[in-house]
Amino acid sequence: MKYDLLVVGAGPAGLTAAIQARARDKSVLVVSNEPTASPLCKAPQMDNYPGIPHISGLDLVERLLAQAKEMGAQLRLGRVLSLIPLGESVMASIGDQVEEAGAAVLATGVARATPLKGEEKLLGRGVSYCATCDGMFYRDRPIVVAGDAPDLEEETEYLRSIGCLVTSVRLPGLEILGDTQVTGVRTAAGAEIPCDGVFLLRASIAPAQLAPGLELEHGYIKVDGRMATNLPRIYAAGDCTGQPLQLAKAVGQGQTAAHYALLEQ
Repeated sequence: MKYDLLVVGAGPAGLTAAIQARARDKSVLVVSNEPTASPLCKAPQMDNYPGIPHISGLDLVERLLAQAKEMGAQLRLGRVLSLIPLGESVMASIGDQVEEAGAAVLATGVARATPLKGEEKLLGRGVSYCATCDGMFYRDRPIVVAGDAPDLEEETEYLRSIGCLVTSVRLPGLEILGDTQVTGVRTAAGAEIPCDGVFLLRASIAPAQLAPGLELEHGYIKVDGRMATNLPRIYAAGDCTGQPLQLAKAVGQGQTAAHYALLEQ
């Protein structure tokens, strides 16, 4: 099916966007890692959210989740690997599946992962973020797997099961080697491991890697007053759009992004 709205991220901005969509009786799919595992949920008490003082981050997120679900939003645990505007739609690669939506709202929070040396240059030339998408190309070939995704072990075992020659390494300090194609990796300890491919299975992917051509400003997604990005049908809200990194701002931007994303379809 084609959703009216796809939301990437289930923090306050993303869930507010989902609630806004359902309030207008629009179909919405929210894709996220486990929402209650976010850094916000570790806050024991927040006193600066208007009208709800002394609430914990976990309690607030659970309330937003309950409201979004009660209103009919569909939530799916997973990782969005790419977003591509295509005609009147946005196509999203989610694991080994592809979903279609009229528009998308990026509400990914702050991207905490710095690209590895060689990662951006060799993306699509041996660097992959999805085992089930690209593993078939590496049967009987040496690959390296590194990451911190919740499904890291599951995807690593999948790669082994289809015949990939897997070496698992730690993500920190890893360098990807090669000029026009991956030839190996160098670990933080200086060891070089020859390989034909590198699977980086992170819990989240930086927005600029999600949507090729997405314009950034000072490391954050650049948006206008409608929360629209430079890419058609792709909007953004919350901490991923920059300072101030405040809960009230995230909620307001989530509402604004969904409003214009649906209005302009």
